[in-house]
Amino acid sequence: MIPGQQYRPEPPADPAGQPGAEAAGVRVLLVEDDAGDALLVEELLADTDLDHSLRWTPTLAQAVAELEREPADCVLVDLHLPDGSGVGLVAAVQQACPRAAVIVLTGMADSGAGAQAVAVGAQDYLVKGQVDEQLLQRALRYAVNRKQAELAGAELREDRIRARENARLERGLLPTPMLRGATATVTTRYLPGRERALLGGDFLDVVETADGTVHAVIGDVSGHGPDEAALGVCLRIGWRALVLAGHRGAELLDLLEQILVAERNRSDMFATCSLVAIAPDRRTATLYLAGHHEPLLTHTRDGGGRAPGTAEVAAAHGIALGIAPGLRHWPATELPLPAAGALLLYTDGLTEGHCGPGADRLGTDGLLGLIAAAPPTGTPAFLDHLVDTVRRLNAGRHADDLAILHLAWTPAADRARRAEPGPGPAMVRAESG
Repeated sequence: MIPGQQYRPEPPADPAGQPGAEAAGVRVLLVEDDAGDALLVEELLADTDLDHSLRWTPTLAQAVAELEREPADCVLVDLHLPDGSGVGLVAAVQQACPRAAVIVLTGMADSGAGAQAVAVGAQDYLVKGQVDEQLLQRALRYAVNRKQAELAGAELREDRIRARENARLERGLLPTPMLRGATATVTTRYLPGRERALLGGDFLDVVETADGTVHAVIGDVSGHGPDEAALGVCLRIGWRALVLAGHRGAELLDLLEQILVAERNRSDMFATCSLVAIAPDRRTATLYLAGHHEPLLTHTRDGGGRAPGTAEVAAAHGIALGIAPGLRHWPATELPLPAAGALLLYTDGLTEGHCGPGADRLGTDGLLGLIAAAPPTGTPAFLDHLVDTVRRLNAGRHADDLAILHLAWTPAADRARRAEPGPGPAMVRAESG
């Protein structure tokens, strides 16, 4: 066999007339400077029923070049080559082709070196002069299978580590709202757009400050994936810290934009968000829209006799964060609130999907129709119904992250009856999903 030449015997047929056990073939690279030993390996492999292709190189440098040109399933490497020797050859082969199994070839006097090679990562070793066709075939098959098992185990460990990292990011995107009592109820839903993903670029949070004001944020970082999720976590944590430090309104949005610009890894990344601050008496709210759409306002009970219903609020629009840093155009909108009601803040993943088999999108009007037709249930079941219906209508045709923040309040008299006396404010966990 000429160095670098590929030798591939015809695969034998089994008694049923089907190809041999290794139908896909095993790609073998032999690294051996002795032409006689190389010929012996070729003849031994030819006497097996292993479907294979065989290439031969006499030096490590040529072997590395061959592996870069075409990977191998198994590399048979002599521990004494003109340009290298010893167990270090194993590392060199693994670096050139990490997914290949390695079997080292040793002489009688070097059998200890074979064991050392296995200890540093080779799958097996063979002693020259003590190898027949059956032993060689069995060693190749076992080495390839063992390497595949090692790779699968390593990938599983990496998947578990990645899942734990994603779960930590997810907890950062979906925090426990900081509510100081029974004055408001928060229910959230979160659904990444990517299949089997744990997280996306949407974020939300709610904080009730010492004066009784309930502050809420919902946002959407452009794009999908871990980078966008990490930026969303930065913005969410930054928002909570800034609110607790006393920053409000346009000043707060300006600081969030500075965080976004500092943390983003691409200049085209931006974020839309809505800020809401509900006054302590729950009769008014201040709304800021930074490239985000308007929330929906639900009247659940009104002393003036107004029937329950949900509608989109009218609000002034500002620019998304990161689009034009320093422009700072975020006008405020003052909203009168009913005695009892709820604000539904959401990201565009809820409305941009299809609303049926045609090309039409759901949009805000379609969402309001779904809300009006929803069965009378509690808030968690209502949000589940909403998300399930939107997904069913879209049928997987439009993939985007989806986040919903439902912020409800009750009349002052109900809050007084529900409030429990205590030494100080309590941290209350809101329901999420």
